Amino acid sequence: MAFCNSCGTSLAPGIRFCNKCGAPILASSPSPSVPAPGTLAAPVLATSVPPAAAQGGGALKVILIAVGVIVLLGILGIASVGFFAWHVAHNAHIRHEGNNVSVETPFGSVQTTKDPSEAARNLGVDLYPGAEVLRDGSASATFGGVHTASVNSESTDSVDKIAAFYKAKFPNAMVTTSDSGRCTIISNDHKSMITVNIEAHGDKTKIMITNVSRKSDSSGSSSN
Repeated sequence: MAFCNSCGTSLAPGIRFCNKCGAPILASSPSPSVPAPGTLAAPVLATSVPPAAAQGGGALKVILIAVGVIVLLGILGIASVGFFAWHVAHNAHIRHEGNNVSVETPFGSVQTTKDPSEAARNLGVDLYPGAEVLRDGSASATFGGVHTASVNSESTDSVDKIAAFYKAKFPNAMVTTSDSGRCTIISNDHKSMITVNIEAHGDKTKIMITNVSRKSDSSGSSSN
């Protein structure tokens, strides 16, 4: 239904003048919307891959490359260790003489003994008077210029009495700890490091002494 623009009277279709006021009727037709001067129509965007997806693909490639490099380095490391172990085993010579074992390697020689008497002689520390040297835990070994000797012994004397004996031997010990039924003394200088562990065990007291020193200082008794 059309209406007059001047008086608002209803108009019949197709008439050119208003029946009431005689005003001319302008024909109206839909026209395409035209952008206002100075404005641009919005461009149609082409469909593209989201930036997040592209970045995610690049990060995945970097991760896969890094994992591949790590796996390759691991394989090379295992192969190198295996070759090193084979080289040492192939060139090592082992000799047994009773309780003594000698191993010759490309990097030095190792001599070990499980003879408690020999280990006690190589200890370089006075044994507690009357203590019985035990086979279990007593041994000595030499590799290059480093000598290690351990002697395990036991006594019927109390922990406090044995601890007093070794505290007098090592008055300048850097560590001395004592509690109920146990005492540890550690003495260290430029020549050797000596550890004395004293612990009650039933009706006896166990004494474990370890001396790590240079080979040339492995003989003789402690002068402390």
